[in-house]
Formats: sequence, structure tokens, C-alpha cells
Amino acid sequence: MTSLHGRTALVTGATGGIGAGIAARLAAHGARVLAHYRTRPPADPEVLAVQADLREPAEVERLVETAVNELGGLDIVVNSAGVQPVQPLSELTLADWRAVFAGNVDSAFLVTKAAAEHMGLGGSIIHLGSIEGSLPAVGHAHYASAKAALLMHTKAAALEYGPRGIRVNAVSPGLISRPGIEEAWPSGVASWVEHAPLGRLGTPEDVGDACAFLASDLARWITGQNLVVDGGMSVRPAW
Repeated sequence: MTSLHGRTALVTGATGGIGAGIAARLAAHGARVLAHYRTRPPADPEVLAVQADLREPAEVERLVETAVNELGGLDIVVNSAGVQPVQPLSELTLADWRAVFAGNVDSAFLVTKAAAEHMGLGGSIIHLGSIEGSLPAVGHAHYASAKAALLMHTKAAALEYGPRGIRVNAVSPGLISRPGIEEAWPSGVASWVEHAPLGRLGTPEDVGDACAFLASDLARWITGQNLVVDGGMSVRPAW
């Protein structure tokens, strides 16, 4: 029942890290996937991919139209594109703040609005949130605030698109493994592994399978929800 055979999907930010894992897992579950990228095209020339700047409404419209035409329709959208700079709150400028909201919230809003016009009964839109949407980290005031806004957008969109048969949910990952993370942040990785109940970092595939579940018929009566994929870290007492 997790089969996505015969369904079409657009994944934004799909050519690296979590986004690539999501696109791969949706494809593994049977969906035909179009991968969006902004600056780095996919390494695999066989991947169906389109470039667009999601901060620009006209670019988003072009991307969605291309997805509909190339895929023959649009059943699933995963808003995975985003930015995650680290800056102390005291040093943030208004431009810094707006840039993070543009990359994480405005982009998802624009893609959701454009894609929903081409979706009908059974459509599924998934936002990539973060555990920082409810618990911020130092240096991430702008990022955590943006993810919190994205989670509320999930609920608002679910409320308004539900009568049209379109479900909107979010997946909020914890710390996800990527090449070089152990070398770049050894203390953080070690602390996560020590404290997470499941004792490891997540993988892009973990996030991708959560998205596949929410896009599938198994989640046909689930909308407006945030599925946390963090190995249990969010249940760890903070005292």
C-alpha cells in the first residue's frame, strides 16, 4: 500500500543531501519524479531535472508547468529546498532574516500555490520542516523561525485545500548524515549519537520513506500533521 506506481512527483532541492534521498525513495516506491535544482544539476544525467529560482514567482510557475507537462500531471509535491546559515541573532540584519524566510517559507508558499492548481483528489503536498521549528539551536534564530512558520503554513494549507481533496503535511528531520559531517562537527555528531534513543544519525532515505508514506494511500486520512523523523531525540528530557 506504500506503492506510488502511476503517480507523479515534483521534489524541490532534489539534487543533494536530503532532497536527493527523498527523490530517490519516491522513485523506488514507484513514482515518476522531476527533480528541481537551483545551482547544482544532478550528477546522474538520466535524472529528469529542471532549474529554477524558487524565490521568483515566474520561475516557480515555469517549474510547475514543466513538471505537469513532462510528467503528464502532478500528484505529489515535496518542498525540500531550503537554506540553513548559522549567524548569531545579535548580528542578523533584516536582509539576512528575509533571505532565510525567502529560501524556506516563500519558496514553499509559491510552489504549493502553483502546484495545487494542477492537483485534484488524492494530491499530496509535503513540506520539509525541522525539529528546530519547535526547539531552536544557537545561531539559528532566523532558520528556526522560518521552519516554525512553515509548519503553520502546513496546517493552514491543509485547512484550505482539504475540501479539494489535497492533503498537506510536513516531515521534520533531526540531524541527518551527510559526507564530511563527522569531521566538520565531531562533538555534535558524538553528542547526538549518545543522546538519541535510536543511537544514530538519520539518513536521507529515512526522510524519503517518511515522505513516501505521507504521499501514499496509507496516509489517505492524514493532513495538517508534522511527522518528526529524529530517532527519538525530541522525547529526550532537557533537564
